[in-house]
Amino acid sequence: MATVSTPVTTQQRSADLNVIRGKQRSLWVDAWNRLRRNKAAMVGLVIVVLACLIAATAQWVAPYDPFNQNTANNLREPLWGNPQYRDPSHIFGTDQLGRDILSRLIYSARISILIGFLPAAVVFMIGVTVGMIAGYAGGRTDNILMRFTDAIYAFPDLLFLIIIMTSLRETAVGQIVGGLLLMFLAIAVVNWIGVARLTRGQVLSLKEREFVEAARATGARPVRIMTRHLFPNALAPLIVQTAFAIPTYILYEAGLSFLGVGIRPPIPTWGSMLNEGFVVFSTTPWPVLLPAFCISIVMLAFTFIGDGLRDALDPRMKL
Repeated sequence: MATVSTPVTTQQRSADLNVIRGKQRSLWVDAWNRLRRNKAAMVGLVIVVLACLIAATAQWVAPYDPFNQNTANNLREPLWGNPQYRDPSHIFGTDQLGRDILSRLIYSARISILIGFLPAAVVFMIGVTVGMIAGYAGGRTDNILMRFTDAIYAFPDLLFLIIIMTSLRETAVGQIVGGLLLMFLAIAVVNWIGVARLTRGQVLSLKEREFVEAARATGARPVRIMTRHLFPNALAPLIVQTAFAIPTYILYEAGLSFLGVGIRPPIPTWGSMLNEGFVVFSTTPWPVLLPAFCISIVMLAFTFIGDGLRDALDPRMKL
């Protein structure tokens, strides 16, 4: 028995596309609503936003020049310290060179925020590109790329970072912005592996799904399939992993600067403040405790955000 096919009009196709886009938007709206109800995630988000604002307005917020030295007024206690050794004009006291600790903490936030976000963006782009190609192409391409990632993954992260920072420290790249560019590149080189492996796993689980087969049947090119169909559906776990990775990058900078192979002086960072304050820690602990507290608070805030995003983007969660 013959069947009569009804042609699909342009208006019907547009309506179907609008329905699909509406569903996609509603998924993100639902995720945001779930995230808003997570109090810990909201606290973390407020802390991160405040840290970004302070870092962006450091030159207006900081009460003193962070590079100004006054050895006649060094190692002053904070306002809650010993009245005999404190200076009311320096809320958090001064370090061994007489520099205002509060001003240095504020300026150091710039480096930590940059170290957190910029390498995360580079890691995301490299990892997603490699993972997409490996997962979608399969075969020999997948095998070569994954063996390469396994070779890099075999090195301990911190040791690999120390080797890169020390070996390239005196090069032209290592001297740009006090070594900040080299730090970005080193963190990106070491940490894209996890994103690539996660992306590959997501692509392998998605590329045989019906919507991908339908895209192939319509003659869509592989690049279009990866960017328009696979990437949006693999995005949620990648966002969660990136949120959890940002505090790790901040800790990398603090650790490398504490060891003396991070950002070059006199650029203030929380890690370099730990390094400088450790010399007088037994007599004046505040130059160490205050930057350590800042590092802990920012890392905890990003961890709260990561936990909230993981729950909010979980499709099994219900409003």
